[in-house]
Amino acid sequence: MRKREIIEVLGRVAKQKMLAISGLLSGAVVWGLIWYPYRLLADAGVPGALSSLLTYVVALALGLIFFHGAFRNIFQSGWLPILIGISAGWTNLAYVLAVIDGEIMRVLLLFYLSPFWTVILAHLLLREKPILAGYAVMALSLAGAIVMLWRPEFGLPLPQNRAEWLGLSAGLMFALSNVLARKAHSLDVQTKSVSVWVGVALLSLVPILWAPSGVAPLDVLAWSGWIWLLVIGVAIFCITLTVQFGLAHTPANQAIVIFLFELVVAAISSYLLAGEAMSTQEWMGGAMIVAASLFSGKLEKQHEETNENH
Repeated sequence: MRKREIIEVLGRVAKQKMLAISGLLSGAVVWGLIWYPYRLLADAGVPGALSSLLTYVVALALGLIFFHGAFRNIFQSGWLPILIGISAGWTNLAYVLAVIDGEIMRVLLLFYLSPFWTVILAHLLLREKPILAGYAVMALSLAGAIVMLWRPEFGLPLPQNRAEWLGLSAGLMFALSNVLARKAHSLDVQTKSVSVWVGVALLSLVPILWAPSGVAPLDVLAWSGWIWLLVIGVAIFCITLTVQFGLAHTPANQAIVIFLFELVVAAISSYLLAGEAMSTQEWMGGAMIVAASLFSGKLEKQHEETNENH
């Protein structure tokens, strides 16, 4: 291969890697902000399960328009897209319910215990074995989360109410969905994204069928509420595609570290939108998380070693 061709190949790889990381970071930003419109909808009388259902129906409708062939692929590609849909569905539904009812930063701390689950699941399902530097990066990110969010009055980061159990379970399923998305390398981004939208919509429908009275607020919902539902749905459509692209081109353990940037976004947004001031402790923890995200490229070695083994 000539020198010019090598440079072109390296350039394409670098561009793809940059797009993948940008997709994951954009997902972290959106999910660090999305708690606010969901809370506005809850204040307007729309329950979390119903708002999740409606916003993901918007994403599904857009998917039908642009990727109608992906719906057929879900049922022709084995169990992986179905498992991705179930795990991602619970992740998103539980996350929304948790941040509406619980303390957002406490919920996020329990949610971001997910790197521990990722290490285990990536080893079991992907045979990824992080090198020492990889563990160090994850330890730094988790240490940052603890420094940023830990409060003595709460004790150890263990669930103490329904919202916190939902946050913990969302983190576990988040790790599983990321690992499954990585494992399903033969599936295109559109099929994976449609799996997520279908999974969230179906799981959100369960509590609504259990308590149908929750649909009543839609009769009196103001136009601003409908606009929020539409905006969230479009945002979910776009961000699911970018995140699935990022997951397809990033090792699972590196992806989870990049996603930790959501904590920083959530802390800042809670200060600006809810008046929650950040302390010096929170700023220090946030800086550690950002540093871990910046150095997460060291985890790329494990992905290369895994590919070589295959």
